[in-house]
Amino acid sequence: MRRKKLLLINPINAFTREVPFLTESLSPPLGLGIVAALTPKDWEVQLIDETFEDFVFTDADLVGISALTSAVRRAYEISAVYRKHGIPVVLGGIHASMMPEEAMNYVDVVVIGEAEGVWHELLHDFEQGTLKKTYQKETGRMFHSPVPRRDLFHKNYGLANIQTTRGCPFACDFCSVHIFNGPAYRFRPVEEVLDELEQIDHKRVFFVDDNIIGTSRFSIERAKQLFQGIIDRGIEKDWVCQASMNFADDEEVLRLASESGCRTVLLGIESEITEGLKLTNKKLNMRIGTDHYAGVITRIHKYGISVIGAMIYGLDTDHPESLRARSEYLIGSEIDTHQANILTPLPGTELYKRLQKEGRLTATNYPDDWDRYHCFDVVFEPKNMSAEVLKTAMIENWEKVWDKKLIYKKFLQTLKLTKNKTAANWAFFGNIERYNLALGKIREPFTSDNLFVNK
Repeated sequence: MRRKKLLLINPINAFTREVPFLTESLSPPLGLGIVAALTPKDWEVQLIDETFEDFVFTDADLVGISALTSAVRRAYEISAVYRKHGIPVVLGGIHASMMPEEAMNYVDVVVIGEAEGVWHELLHDFEQGTLKKTYQKETGRMFHSPVPRRDLFHKNYGLANIQTTRGCPFACDFCSVHIFNGPAYRFRPVEEVLDELEQIDHKRVFFVDDNIIGTSRFSIERAKQLFQGIIDRGIEKDWVCQASMNFADDEEVLRLASESGCRTVLLGIESEITEGLKLTNKKLNMRIGTDHYAGVITRIHKYGISVIGAMIYGLDTDHPESLRARSEYLIGSEIDTHQANILTPLPGTELYKRLQKEGRLTATNYPDDWDRYHCFDVVFEPKNMSAEVLKTAMIENWEKVWDKKLIYKKFLQTLKLTKNKTAANWAFFGNIERYNLALGKIREPFTSDNLFVNK
């Protein structure tokens, strides 16, 4: 009997495809790996990943695609190819979950939310010829996830990845995580995480949790348990994570994180002024206070961990002078890797709803304009300047925060402050990745050939 074939596709948006990536900071499409693992063994599963390979039509019985907003137009384009051949297409991921009505115009089936809990039903319905238009399941307090099919991922990814928590109790104006994964932290059993981590043969790992330690006493103690488990099992990985500014509140968290392999943490700072934090509903940062940011970074460095500082430009409190001030803050701080994103109203967020209501969205020729929702373009009308002024100002700011000499200077600073070569290297490559994304198409990009030129 012929095995049925599931073809999974990771589409890449046109902007990203033209960027000269160094693979050190890239991690694979974890969601598709999980879908593959949920698929019964009597199915053949193949993954086409546009990060590394050009799309070529490949025959299949069923196609599954997951896409971010910036790549969804490309997903629709690929879907059309398969639907023309009479092959049903399933679309999942954050964009389809936020915009299911739109997605249903371009695919046969939309998975809203997480695949666990609905994928087996979907495959059963496919085999019975009774596919529904949408599949969705309510989430519980805890989640279990199979070990993803990492054998399907391209070998050139610089990081493996794993998830230990989902959801977020915060409701930041620009974020849809609390809508997609739920408004509370949901925990994966620690032993399940450790068992999977032991199976990963990659030395470098990205914990994709939006906040690996959370904010409650329980979630922080659970994080300590996870870190201690990594140590006790002798799992030797260098890893990067994302967290809130309270990551540095408990020195035992920092000690255990460092000893278990943490080398870099991304902190969502967003703004160095209180007015910007209020606008984005960044309550935890307001509680900590902008005057205490430097102390947070110093405590993290003490344990050999570098800091990625994520900033947003183009808030309604911003004007050209405040944009320059934000860049000067980044440059003068001990933040190791700079993120300087343009405010982007992603669908499903309160920000998107507000700007839509105010008539300030300017890139609305959907689905084509979704290509521009990648955080390096202006897709709305700013409050205190024109869109043209904001974009011109951002190029000037990117040239400051990712000045090539500054990137090397920051590397040496990180090495001095953390006394950890791996932490410094990760910070260095993080800056290069952001430089290439922002400026790689209009300035000489960093490549493997010129990486150490003008060092």
